[in-house]
Order: sequence, then structure tokens, then C-alpha cells
Amino acid sequence: MTTLSDVAEIAGREQYLAVISTVRADGSVQASLVNAGFLDHPLTGKPVLAFVTYGRAKLGNLRNRPRLAATFRSGWQWATVEGAAELIGPHDPHDAFDAERLRLLLRDIFVAAGGTHDDWDEYDRTMVADGRGAVLVMPDRVYSN
Repeated sequence: MTTLSDVAEIAGREQYLAVISTVRADGSVQASLVNAGFLDHPLTGKPVLAFVTYGRAKLGNLRNRPRLAATFRSGWQWATVEGAAELIGPHDPHDAFDAERLRLLLRDIFVAAGGTHDDWDEYDRTMVADGRGAVLVMPDRVYSN
């Protein structure tokens, strides 16, 4: 049985790069590459997969069909996390997240996905300017080869 810890170990070998697959309205699959990491959900404390995005296609798909698959690979080893996605951001407001709490969440996700930054103020400005938001995935299926 594959665990989130197993997935995180594979993810860390390749800079936490994941292929995120969502479903379009016509039933076809939309895939994109993101940096994604693992942290505890800021409200429930349960472990989640998380990434920051501003992609119109990905977010539109998730607003209408809030499930995704995230696949990480290293060499010939791979692992996938599937689950329901929760969106929190400027275009997907959440009662528990004001601008400051969102700012800190985006930083936490960036760090969980292996990111570092020399100028956090610049990072924050970019997140706001791009309208970036958080995607938190509650895993319900985790598997690998």
C-alpha cells in the first residue's frame, strides 16, 4: 500500500514536479505540470496535496468538477494521488481566509513543494498580481508502481 509519505519521497527526488490531470466539460483530460507538495490542511489538520496555480483551464475544470489526479515520477518509479480539490484564492474566496491568511498559505504551499525565495515580499506581490490561489487535495486514492 502506497502512503503519502511514499509519494512525498518520490516527489522530492524531482523537485516536487507533478502532472496534474483534470477533466474538461467534454470529458477529455487536461494535464499540466506544477510543483506540488504535502502539508496539513490549514483548517482540518489532515494531510493534503497542495499547489499554487492561476491556470484558467485547470481552475475552471476544478470549479466545475473538483477532482484531480496528481502523478509524480522519478526514473521509472511513479506515484499518483487522486482526490477532491478545494480552491482558496482571490477568485475562490473562503470565509476562513482573509488576504493575510491566504498570503501565508501560498507561502506554506510553495515551501512544501520545495520552493525557496530570496525576496518574500516580491513573491507575495507576484501572487497577488497573478491572482494565484491554492488548491488543496484531500487524498482518497494513492497508488504507485
